Amino acid sequence: MTDTLIDGAITILGDLLLDQYITGDVTRISPEAPVPVLLSSHQRSTPGGAANVAVNVAALGHPVHLIGVVGADQAADTLRQALSSWKDIRLDGLVEDAGWTTITKTRVLSGRQQIVRLDNEKLVPFSHATEEALIASTVNALDRSHILICSDYAKGVLSDRVLKTVIEAARARNIPVLVDPKRADLSAYRGASLLTPNRQELGKALAAASIAHPTGSTWALHDDAEVEQACAAIAPLTGSDILLTRSEKGMTLWQKDTAPLHCQAHPSEVYDVSGAGDTVIATIACALASDRSLTGAVTMATTAAAIAVSKLGTAFVTRDELHQKLLEEIADNGACLPLTDACTIVENWKRHGASVVLTNGCFDLLHPGHVSLIQFAASQGDKLIVALNTDASIRRLKGPRRPLQTEQARATVIRALRHVDLVVLFDEDTPLDVIAALKPDVLVKGADYKEDEVVGGDIVRKHGGRVCLAPLLNGHSTSRIVQIMDDTNPAKDTRS
Repeated sequence: MTDTLIDGAITILGDLLLDQYITGDVTRISPEAPVPVLLSSHQRSTPGGAANVAVNVAALGHPVHLIGVVGADQAADTLRQALSSWKDIRLDGLVEDAGWTTITKTRVLSGRQQIVRLDNEKLVPFSHATEEALIASTVNALDRSHILICSDYAKGVLSDRVLKTVIEAARARNIPVLVDPKRADLSAYRGASLLTPNRQELGKALAAASIAHPTGSTWALHDDAEVEQACAAIAPLTGSDILLTRSEKGMTLWQKDTAPLHCQAHPSEVYDVSGAGDTVIATIACALASDRSLTGAVTMATTAAAIAVSKLGTAFVTRDELHQKLLEEIADNGACLPLTDACTIVENWKRHGASVVLTNGCFDLLHPGHVSLIQFAASQGDKLIVALNTDASIRRLKGPRRPLQTEQARATVIRALRHVDLVVLFDEDTPLDVIAALKPDVLVKGADYKEDEVVGGDIVRKHGGRVCLAPLLNGHSTSRIVQIMDDTNPAKDTRS
């Protein structure tokens, strides 16, 4: 969306993986054993684990400081090469450890069907020097970052000491910490701002903490009420908000002293769930770095996840893909609603990352000047609201002969314009109450006003928005049209 994912560097610390894919066709079974024979046609390598989180962040338009451990091996060279095409990913935080083997996951596929996965990993404890290098690189990057992501794939980078030190460093700088956890003991992530476990991970954490189900049964974590109970029970271990990813059931955001937010999964053909969690945490980080609310970030992440699982293999979601999909989800145009209902609609737009524009007027007789104003206003954001004076309001402002058309007629004409997404009627002399309630990101008036004269401009600016003055189209006004009509009306000719 407009200004949805603006620049704001994000530090990513975690386990780096190299994902490899060998694809081909299976046309026969081996005579040596009852296994398929794949005629290989293509092989590719992509960043995985924390490196895939970095790619997702970069694809959404943010600079990345990527920190993790690689070995002194060919797989590390391949991973660096795969990351080098992303100019916004800094790799100077990668720590090379000669005793480490760069983790590789090789998937063999026939068409879209995965036949087998081969993992190459030898997990050994990191030396004190390697831990020191990880901490130093992370703390240095935090001085230039808005968000810290800890991407835990349980391969060793996020040790107790590393986690404790970097979380404390981020909190000291007032930087939010997002964690994709793999440990069953969630207390290791104490101090994080948000944890993003899936159902299986939360179930293991509940078991590890010996938290029993209120009814004595096993935690299934399927219905909303049970999920809320589980999050409330586990949250004191970390003091964090919890975003539970629930596969086909979507996501649940649990926050202390706030009503839980349940986001339904979007209908999508699922080809591969590999890396979907990476997309979720990357999208949330980017949204927060762009000053979006956490609830808005979760709405955007739900959409991004649906895009990611529709792709084969470890995938990323681009800014343009997310932009387009979010707009499709809020394509409810042209309604004329009471202010209370409009507030609900606008809140949903903002959760989807849309920038909201408002302009107002009587629009008594629609003319080219009005059309020019509306076109200009629409160009300033994603969604356009037109606040329309009621008949009573116009009579007070312009006298008993106006309006020439009823408010219902005027609203029907305005809402039919393709640039207009919502029409709201207001009975006051000014749209001040509408602006205060809807809090648009952009307020547009004609250039016959000065910016400091625009009603509600102070409210918009207070919330970080802006006031724009639309160029005037000379020679067009409703008053002029009315005057011409009066001058040419035969009934007014008193000559005999």
